[in-house]
Formats: sequence, C-alpha cells, structure tokens
Amino acid sequence: MNERKSSSQTLADAATAYMEAHSSEKFSLDEMAKALFVNGSYLLRTFKRHTGMTPLSYHHQVRCRKAKELLAGTNLSISQVGETVGFVSSSHFTHIFRQTEGCTPTEYRNLHPSYSPERNEHEQNP
Repeated sequence: MNERKSSSQTLADAATAYMEAHSSEKFSLDEMAKALFVNGSYLLRTFKRHTGMTPLSYHHQVRCRKAKELLAGTNLSISQVGETVGFVSSSHFTHIFRQTEGCTPTEYRNLHPSYSPERNEHEQNP
C-alpha cells in the first residue's frame, strides 16, 4: 500500500534536508523556519515529534558524522576538521563531539586510524 506522508512528516523531512545541505553553516531556527515557510515554534515541535530530537541536536549529529569521516579519512588537524564541518572554535567542536559521540575527536581518530599517507600515495600513483 502506498501511504502518503503527512504534511508534518514532509516538514520534518524538509528540515532534515535543509540541515544536511547547510551543515557547515551557522543558522538559527527562525532562519530555517523562514526558508521552509513555517513558524519556528511549529517547526521545533514538529521536528521533535517526528525525530525525537531537536533541530540543534540533529544539526550537531550531522556535523559530527561529517567530522568522523574527515577524522578517519584525512590527516587534517582536529581544529581544521572542526572548522571544515562548521564549528567556530576547536573547544566547542570537541565539546559537542564528545557529547554526541562519547569520545573526543582525538580519541575517535586513534580508534579509527584508517588514514594512511602511504596508502594515499599508492592510490594516487598506482
């Protein structure tokens, strides 16, 4: 059976897509709500009802997911990773990453050492 999405689920999906597309940018709930043509309070309630988290928590998760890719796949410094995914300060990045992932960015990188300069050179020069 092909069920139609409710308008509130469609809004939650649109907010998710907005945050994915603008993950490295700083924006407010009201700015996102304006872009989605709804009231900020309504967006907050609707998003939380459909996802179980606030838009801010989701935005942090998106940034941390992208940071994990960079931590494991590049040799960028921790502060460069934080800046790349949209955090203004390294300490704020570390705080949010630890809160979201349960470890610091450095601990994560040490547990997931998939970046290898030798491997990258070999991939570039077969």
